[in-house]
Amino acid sequence: MSEQPDPSDSSLRQGAHGPGPSGLDLRADCANCFGLCCVALTFSVSADFPVDKDAGEPCRHLRTDFRCGVHSTLRERGFQGCTVYDCFGAGQKVSQLTFGGRDWRQAPETAERMFAALPVMRQLQELLWYLDEALALEPARTLHDALRRALDETERLTRSDPETLLALDVAARRAAVNTLLLRTSELVRAQVRGKRKNRRGADLFGAKLKGADLRGADLRGAYLIAADLRGADLRLADLIGADLRDADLRGADLTGSIFLVQTQVNAAKGDAATRLPPSLTRPAHW
Repeated sequence: MSEQPDPSDSSLRQGAHGPGPSGLDLRADCANCFGLCCVALTFSVSADFPVDKDAGEPCRHLRTDFRCGVHSTLRERGFQGCTVYDCFGAGQKVSQLTFGGRDWRQAPETAERMFAALPVMRQLQELLWYLDEALALEPARTLHDALRRALDETERLTRSDPETLLALDVAARRAAVNTLLLRTSELVRAQVRGKRKNRRGADLFGAKLKGADLRGADLRGAYLIAADLRGADLRLADLIGADLRDADLRGADLTGSIFLVQTQVNAAKGDAATRLPPSLTRPAHW
């Protein structure tokens, strides 16, 4: 393995985000959000939620100050989905920027549009996260100008008024950005010599991948639900959109993996030996 590049080397990755090279803050700030994820989203009885809740209906645990009344015991109460969710900073942006700090309780006429704006903003913020990360990857330096333009345009869209935001063709924006992210992925993963595994979109539900060499693998959109990835080497692997629910990452090395986000990590199982990219936080339940 010594002949392979070290993904944590500054020659490959120049920074981390949130705020990162772009100066954007892409992490949730619940203190400046009007509890939007606790109201706007739908809950369905499942392994993730113990109750049903319609979109637009406040969670019964949402307090008057927009904080969660059972935040410290969410998983014990069956609200695992709440501990996995990450808005990438969309909640506070919709609350404080799009709607100018007017909350839906004091201004109920804003509620419907505010709740509808959250999933749109979240997608844009997620794209900013990926673009921000791509700008920190030295092997993709030839794309940095194009990535910067895409980031600036996406950031401009997040500052739109409610009507413009709700009319936005998010799928088209995602498609345009994805073209750049694909090219970024190819340049980064090319740092791994030899044949790299291509498991894009593969059904790897429960796959036995303990100790697997997945350096530089294309795992975009792969279904890795409950997969055994203990001790696997995922350095420089592209994990964008991979479903890692209940995947066992104990002892796995993800330090140089690209386009991995906090929601994926939160949904997986890990331990103190799991190595994560510096931009991500080790979940408290690991």
